[in-house]
Amino acid sequence: MFTGHYSAAFIAAAHPKAPGLGALFVGAQLVDFAFFTFVPLGVEAMRITPGISVMNPMDLYHMPYTHSLLGSLVWAVGFATLLRLLIGNWTAGLIGGAVVLSHWVLDVLVHVPDMTIAGIPPRLGFGLWNYPAIEMPLELAILAGSILIFARAKPAALKSRALPTLIGLLMALQAFNWFAPPPVAVDIGMWGMGLAAFTIAALTASWVARTRVAR
Repeated sequence: MFTGHYSAAFIAAAHPKAPGLGALFVGAQLVDFAFFTFVPLGVEAMRITPGISVMNPMDLYHMPYTHSLLGSLVWAVGFATLLRLLIGNWTAGLIGGAVVLSHWVLDVLVHVPDMTIAGIPPRLGFGLWNYPAIEMPLELAILAGSILIFARAKPAALKSRALPTLIGLLMALQAFNWFAPPPVAVDIGMWGMGLAAFTIAALTASWVARTRVAR
C-alpha cells in the first residue's frame, strides 16, 4: 500500500473541522516518514529479499516502533496532540490522529505477516502483495473513492489546477512504485527517494488546501 494510504487523508479532509489536506497527508505517511528515518539510524531494520512477496521484495523484519499497532497508536496520539496545540481544537487533532492510525490498518491488508500488535509475535498480514490482480485495483479504487468524497465536500478544489496536479502526481508515484525496477539494496538512495516522495506529495496537498481557502 502506497498512495492508498492517502485515501484516509482525503476522506478526513472532507470534515469541516479537519486539519488542512497537507497536514493530513503527513499524518497518512507519518509512520513511514519515521521508518525511513529510523532504518539508517539502526533503530529499525529491513533487508531486500527477492521473492518474499510477489509485489515487494522488502523484508520488513524489525519495525516495532512504527508498524506495530501500539507504536502506531503512540504516533497517532503524538500527532493529534501536536495538531491540537497548533490548531486549537481537539476535533482536528483526533481526525489527524485517526489518519495516522489508518496506516497500520491498511498495511495489514497488503503486508505479508510482518506487522505486530506490540512489536513481538504474532506477526500479522493478509498478504495482498502476493495477489497483484486484487491489490492494484483495490488500491486505485480506495484512492479514487476517497478523492470523490473530498471533491464533493470541497467543490472549490475542482476549480484550480492544484487537485488535478495532486492526482497526477499520485498516479505517477504509484506507477513508479509498481513498475520501476525493484530495489536491490537498502541504501541512502532508497531512503531518500521514499522521504522525497512523501514530502512532495504533502507539499502538493498543501497547495490544494491553500487554493481551496483562497477561493
